[in-house]
Amino acid sequence: MAVKKKKARWQDFFPACFKAEKTAETKKPSIQRISLLDLSSSTISEELSLSLAASNLHVFTLQELKLITHNFASTNFLGEGGFGPVHKGFIDDSLRPGLKAQPVAVKLLDLDGTQGHREWLTEVVFLGQLRHANLVKLIGYCCEEEQRLLVYEYMPRGSLENQLFRKMCIPLPWSTRMKIALGAAKGLAFLHGANKPVIYRDFKTSNILLDSDFVAKLADLGFAKDGPQGDETHISTRVMGTQGYTAPEYLMTGHLTSASDVYSFGVVLLELITGLRSLDKRRPNREQNLVERARPMLKNPQKLMKVIDPRLEGQYPEIAAQKAAALAYQCLSYRPKLRPTMDEIVRVLEPLKDFDDTQMGTFVFTVSLADCNPVKIFPRETTIQGGKEGEVAIISDIKAMKMK
Repeated sequence: MAVKKKKARWQDFFPACFKAEKTAETKKPSIQRISLLDLSSSTISEELSLSLAASNLHVFTLQELKLITHNFASTNFLGEGGFGPVHKGFIDDSLRPGLKAQPVAVKLLDLDGTQGHREWLTEVVFLGQLRHANLVKLIGYCCEEEQRLLVYEYMPRGSLENQLFRKMCIPLPWSTRMKIALGAAKGLAFLHGANKPVIYRDFKTSNILLDSDFVAKLADLGFAKDGPQGDETHISTRVMGTQGYTAPEYLMTGHLTSASDVYSFGVVLLELITGLRSLDKRRPNREQNLVERARPMLKNPQKLMKVIDPRLEGQYPEIAAQKAAALAYQCLSYRPKLRPTMDEIVRVLEPLKDFDDTQMGTFVFTVSLADCNPVKIFPRETTIQGGKEGEVAIISDIKAMKMK
């Protein structure tokens, strides 16, 4: 007679969240990455427990996290996002065997906020199993009763959003911007190229964190989804993300693909080029959306000079700027199939990080007119061939890659 297999329960894998209960031991299956598609609201597969055990994540108590953050003191407050507030803490080498002394960032779920257990679990599942130089490292988590916390490596330079848009911050040099773009692109390429592809779904400047050397690492995977597999062309899901970054076809249909992330990357690349926010509601209605306003100017070198961040004061290589702009133009195509893949984007950005921050001989000077619009003076022969979408110089580079 066939024996019905007992379903695994949440409390089997996160016992700290529930009252103690005796359970029978079950045989552990072979190691493989667990997909969120394997989970339901009440049960999860046995693979999750094994995967988390193999990931070396630390299960902290709430008391331990209160201790290392000085009871979440305001002096340790780093910021707050959709998940909840983030505080800096310090783990000394006596807290846990095998856990080195280090500063950490502790994210606490806002119980009255818009996110909850599902987003917390998504972060644990993905960051607990995926490791890459351009993904922020998840050190551990805490789950006690209704409390949900996440403990990450500390990123001393904070988010790209703060570095790029805060008035008190020194403007990022061109080479640093390209280094950040490349690192973020590598992080997305890793997710898209995983054995079970992952779609980030909320790629934006506030979710790109920077270490002391401006190495970019992707954080906040709470909205991430397992991508289409096999013969699937997309996944259908409730539209989530941030206004100004979300791909138009995803907004209209709810169909999510890796090309949706590519569009969001194009928005961030455009922000790096222009120094402007993707959405600025302080502007007149027709000028609030950066993509609508700036994309038509990216393939024209003369118009491009007018949208490049004036805080750079001309200290950028024109050829690299034109290639970056052309890449952003293609990423922001309204036709998803015309967008490059993240692997192709990485290959285009790789040489751009090596350009010097000095102008390559064509820039002469910048003057400010009464309306504060910078005017760049450059030779007439500085051009990019083509005008139609797909004919900008960088496009031929990408097509050449596809033919190899």
